[in-house]
Amino acid sequence: MTILRFLNPQGIAGIVVTLCLTILLVIQMGETSHWKKQRGQFEQLYRGEQTAFAETVSNYRAAAAAARAADQASKQRVLAEQRSINERTEHDFETRLAAARVAAERLRVDSESAANPGARGTTSLSAISPSSLGADQAADENRLPSADALTATEQAIQLDELIKWVKEQAKVDNNAPAVASQEGD
Repeated sequence: MTILRFLNPQGIAGIVVTLCLTILLVIQMGETSHWKKQRGQFEQLYRGEQTAFAETVSNYRAAAAAARAADQASKQRVLAEQRSINERTEHDFETRLAAARVAAERLRVDSESAANPGARGTTSLSAISPSSLGADQAADENRLPSADALTATEQAIQLDELIKWVKEQAKVDNNAPAVASQEGD
């Protein structure tokens, strides 16, 4: 009889509600278990993404450092090549300038001795005919004075060496990696 007391409409509703709540509780427990598994997978994906991101950042930093090192090596190579060109050009310029000055001095001495043949003691002024002096003097009139000729020669040498220097500097490849220049040496 006690069971019949519970079978009234309120008792049946209570049992039905209890059964429904129990079913909902079981379903919720299944859902919770499912989402815990999902959470674990999502955490693994997240950690994997974070690791991949950290590796990517590390790779970019390493590549940037390698590029900086390559740029520095290339800069040093270019500076060394330019310094070598500068020294070689300066040496060539000084050598050519000294040779031109020696030649100018020799010409000055030769022209003084030719203009003053009596100073040597081999020929007297009376032995030179006036007609031969006229031809030499006419040729000398078309020439620059020796100081001007030396200045013009020095400037021509300077310009010539400058042109060579510019051509050599233009050959220096500023963008070539330092490794390529070592392979060619």
